[in-house]
Amino acid sequence: MTASIRVLLCGAAAAILTLTAQDSKTLHPEMTVAADAGTWDHPAATMGQKPSAEWTDTTINAGVAKKPLDGKVVTVTGEIIDLSCYLQLGKHGEKHKACGTKCLQSGQPIGLLTRDGEVYMLMAEEHDPRRDGQTGSFRDDAIKNFAKIVEVTGTATTVNGYRAIYLQGYVSK
Repeated sequence: MTASIRVLLCGAAAAILTLTAQDSKTLHPEMTVAADAGTWDHPAATMGQKPSAEWTDTTINAGVAKKPLDGKVVTVTGEIIDLSCYLQLGKHGEKHKACGTKCLQSGQPIGLLTRDGEVYMLMAEEHDPRRDGQTGSFRDDAIKNFAKIVEVTGTATTVNGYRAIYLQGYVSK
């Protein structure tokens, strides 16, 4: 292979990598999870129990006229992130683990970043226990799985472009 062909091939490869990075909706795609933090095909953990209905009784009873917003039971795979740093700085992944863990420990909102760059806020589903501080194990589980790729099951809802998944199974007994 001649030197000019090698230069041409290297230039083409660089252009493809640049276009691929530009097509990604993920902010700073170079910030990745650790090798042992799960993969898209083999998540490191699961969060949430599959609900038997979109909303629990406590959420239905708290709804305006006892009618919460429409929701859909989903299972989504993504990286656990802290929304504050991701939305402000684009930070996520292993290099952000120490800072992000502190943010979640300090009460910053918990998020899920999907492979295609979609972002969801994650919350415990049960309305009254969540309001009354009885779902602390949810935050603990998110902190334990921060900067890991996990499979999340819960009820998804979208309001004016804001996405959330509400997870069941975290009420203190």
